[in-house]
Amino acid sequence: MNKLKNYYKQFHPIVWVLLSGTVLARGSAFATLPFLAIYLTRNLDLHPVLIGLTIGISPLSGVIGGFIGGHLSDKFGRKPIMIGSLLSMSLVYFGFMIAETPAWFIILNALNGLSGSFFEPTSQALIADLTEKSKRMRAFSLRYTAINIGASVGPLLGAYLAVVSAKSAFMVTGIMYFLYVLILALMMNKYNLGNPVSEGASKVTIASSLRIIGKDKALRYLVLGSIIINFGYSQMESNVPQFFDSAIANGVVVYSVMLSINAVMVVLLQMPISHFAERFKTMEVMMAGAVFLSVGMLSFGFVSGWFMAIVAIVFVTIGEILIFPSSSYLVDQLATDELRGTYFGAAQFRKIGHFIGPIAGGFLLKEAGGTILFTVVAIAVLGSILFFVQGNKVFVKTSPAVAKS
Repeated sequence: MNKLKNYYKQFHPIVWVLLSGTVLARGSAFATLPFLAIYLTRNLDLHPVLIGLTIGISPLSGVIGGFIGGHLSDKFGRKPIMIGSLLSMSLVYFGFMIAETPAWFIILNALNGLSGSFFEPTSQALIADLTEKSKRMRAFSLRYTAINIGASVGPLLGAYLAVVSAKSAFMVTGIMYFLYVLILALMMNKYNLGNPVSEGASKVTIASSLRIIGKDKALRYLVLGSIIINFGYSQMESNVPQFFDSAIANGVVVYSVMLSINAVMVVLLQMPISHFAERFKTMEVMMAGAVFLSVGMLSFGFVSGWFMAIVAIVFVTIGEILIFPSSSYLVDQLATDELRGTYFGAAQFRKIGHFIGPIAGGFLLKEAGGTILFTVVAIAVLGSILFFVQGNKVFVKTSPAVAKS
């Protein structure tokens, strides 16, 4: 009991609220967004490229929104940005319930991406604000684990709702986000979190923030490499489900179970793999992750049933475990205290890959087929290693301690 109590005390109660809220909100979101491509195909009979645009518009709006949201959280405080963006996400999912035309889905998903891009960097910055430096990597790993605990249940619920009533999935997600925002607001008031603003950050403009970040070569290489990684990983939510639905028997069920396997693997393996990876430089860990992700993407092109689907997702999962928490940790190490939110916001530029991926992938899927699509994606993902190599060189020159952490 004492060990459990000590484990709880290592993080601020607000951090635990964010982690718990992530499980519920992301779990319900994973019951809807991965199936949005299938929903649009079946209900609106859209061309794959238009479906890619509908899905890709969310990360595109998040590219600029993340930077602005992160900057505003530094300037005016974390609380108003987080509460406002969560409430907006709740309304978006209720909007999905009543949307009937492609235009409305595009608008709502753009708003969803914008709201999420305000919340994500701000919540990560708040976790760093409230956590000791030595425990931040652990906190970011727990956050990623929380996302995948929700993701382990969400797709199975989504598969059921996709058959029974797809619109009810949107309603459930909207309710979960609304409950999240209520609980977070109450807890912030209870602990008098308020809107703490760094004096230095309040004097920094968006233009000066852009200049500061523009000079950070390490961040630049990290973002460029991450754009390619996200280009590849975006296929998981856009073109993989379409390919499965058309190419294999019970494709939706296979895809749902595959996503749950992915999430369960992350929950079980995140901490052991992260502990092992601490022996290596962080950028080297991300390079290894790119190799695993590339092999996984290549395997998708040869899926004809359960076996290859599981093989593919195992490689993809190991890749994401190595890449994504390490990326958040590197951003925190690069950021100054007064610009932490801005740095996490700038890192959202990697979502450009999530915009390009579904559209380019949708075109290749339609014109060349799944094997060619996933072969091209696999080669592109390997290309990210070039940027991580350059980023590692900058780390070694400017901050050996960070490079080895």
